[in-house]
This record gives sequence, structure tokens and C-alpha cells, in this order.
Amino acid sequence: MLYVVGGVHGVMYLDNIMYVVCSQSTICLYNTDTLSPLNVVINVKGMRDPCDIVVCRHDRQLYVADCNYCIWRVSVDDHSYVKWLNLSSTDRFHVDALSLTSRHLLVTSSQPPTVRQYSTTNRELLCVVDLSQYVYSLRHAVETTHDTFVIIHQGTSQDKEQYAVSELFRFCHVLQH
Repeated sequence: MLYVVGGVHGVMYLDNIMYVVCSQSTICLYNTDTLSPLNVVINVKGMRDPCDIVVCRHDRQLYVADCNYCIWRVSVDDHSYVKWLNLSSTDRFHVDALSLTSRHLLVTSSQPPTVRQYSTTNRELLCVVDLSQYVYSLRHAVETTHDTFVIIHQGTSQDKEQYAVSELFRFCHVLQH
């Protein structure tokens, strides 16, 4: 059994390495076969409040959501990193959760409840998913292979406090800045 002491904000694995994003600016590496630490820590200078992590198996990159309105991209091969996407705090989009398909990164914000889809190849904002007026708070979203989105949310037509899982068809728009 593995115990990680301290603030853990997300976990992901690739090949036989588990990546654990911890408080502040660290990503700790573990062997998935033995659950033993690899004594390797990736320090991402500038990352302040990580809240989720995903890995792209195609380009071997970690994407780490920083609640301070940005997403970091970290190479699993050489541990280099870059502030991949800077989101403006003025548009009130607070990064809460990430999910990934082969070439799309979904970024979820609980308040305001919003899902944005970005291209992992060029950071282009592909769409903003239109949500029902009843969605009060959004927890997570994934893109399916059928061009739909599945969301976990709070708020239904019956009850603002009720939690639900909903499938949305690909009705989205691109923000104009």
C-alpha cells in the first residue's frame, strides 16, 4: 500500500510510472508495479495551486491545472515544463478539472459552470460547451468518441441541489475576444 503524506491534488500514470501532483509546485514519481517512490520530484517553478493532472500518451506530456488560471505542460521524458495556457482571471474562468482525448483537452470550471475544449497541438480554443440553464455547479466533463460530452453537475430542472450525470450533444460555440 502506498501512502503519500501531504496535499495530493491529482494522480495519473504512463507506462510504469505514476505521477502525483502535490501541494505547491511538485510532481512526485512512483513505480506503479511496486508503488515505491522513484526519488524523483519535478519542481514546476511558478505553479502555485495545482488541482488536477492528466497525461497524453501520444505526445508524452502531463497537463496540470493550476487554480491560478493556467495550465502547465510537463514533459514526462525530460521533465521540462512550460506555462501552456494562461487563462485570464478577468473572464472569471476558474480551472477545476481536466480530461483528455488524443488531441483535445477539456477544461472544467465549476463557477461559472463551463467546459472549454482546446487543441493539444496548438492550444486553440475549439469550443465552449453550452450547458443547460439548470446546471448550477460543474464537477467534471469528458468527451466521448461519439462527439458528445458527459458531465457531472449539480442542478437539475427538479432541484438546484440535486447531482446528476448528463450527456450533451456537440452544441458549442467559440468565444470571440
